Amino acid sequence: MRRVTVLGSTGSIGVQALDVIRANPDLFEVVGLSAGSNRELITRQAEEFGVEHVALGTDESVELVRDVHADVVLNGITGSVGLGPTLAALESGAMLALANKESLIVGGDLVKRAAAPGQLVPVDSEHSAIAQALRSGSEREVRRLVLTASGGPFRGRTRASLRDVTPAEALAHPTWDMGLVVTTNSSTLVNKGLEVIEAHLLFDVDYDDIDVTVHPQSIVHSMVEFVDGSTIAQASPPDMRLPISLGLGWPDRVAGVGRPLDWTTASTWTFEPLDTEAFPSVDVAKQVGRAGGTYPAVFNAANEQAVWAFHEGRVGYLDILDTVRAVVDRHESGPSTLDGVLEAERWARAEADGLLAARS
Repeated sequence: MRRVTVLGSTGSIGVQALDVIRANPDLFEVVGLSAGSNRELITRQAEEFGVEHVALGTDESVELVRDVHADVVLNGITGSVGLGPTLAALESGAMLALANKESLIVGGDLVKRAAAPGQLVPVDSEHSAIAQALRSGSEREVRRLVLTASGGPFRGRTRASLRDVTPAEALAHPTWDMGLVVTTNSSTLVNKGLEVIEAHLLFDVDYDDIDVTVHPQSIVHSMVEFVDGSTIAQASPPDMRLPISLGLGWPDRVAGVGRPLDWTTASTWTFEPLDTEAFPSVDVAKQVGRAGGTYPAVFNAANEQAVWAFHEGRVGYLDILDTVRAVVDRHESGPSTLDGVLEAERWARAEADGLLAARS
């Protein structure tokens, strides 16, 4: 039985992780829970699972990870505030099931240096799919990675037509039920750009060998193309419980956690090239990733500020990426240390806030 600490237990990932654990009491035991501020829900969760160690807030989450022995730490926190808990989990020696992509992206080499071989297991559906597909060959046999994207609620639209998008429209994702920031990022495809950076860091594949294809059905979660021309895809109905269960049980699968595809009914899967003119976020993210250093931290922090400004009605939809680009252009990379990353984030947020105020 694996002892599990769930960080961000009241969010979407955390709640679904507890669903998996609830259904498999012979495999997993919850020993720690943390949340941002939802005291009422985390109290109910602690009572249900008999958990004594509970934390509210980021600093408290770090202490929780350090103080409570766990075999697996699931980081389901949203945003770059998850960096501290990610580093604490790696330092503890526990396996880290990482749904908090931002901490790897902003931490970059800092996180990679802290991770022992096999200690970091991706929970994002795309990266979980790649990790599964990579079992089909050796590292030297991989030609490229192909991340799939649903295309979000604005697939097929021109950039000019997005100028008057409302916050409610940006949150109407056709497939996934996620939080405000992640859902908005999926509509701008900033989320896919972040996932490209994450894929590079997780799998050590060059940015030139990481592609994105639009797959509206969200059945194929990502693919690996090998040097002999074969492509291995991981396919399943869109349900985060499957990659979460793999993160908790890696390398073993958890039986019955998801429903399989129904091969007795007709279905059609389509794949389309990414419209980089309407959605330039992936190209910008690749440029940021290649620059390395503290650039990814600046990219992510500026985007978070711009997304909140958009939802507060202070700027328009297209101002999100325009602001991010402007902040990145003004940045000069600092040291890839925890203090360096945190300072770069502080600078980026302040710089973004100034630009956003001018756009209001």
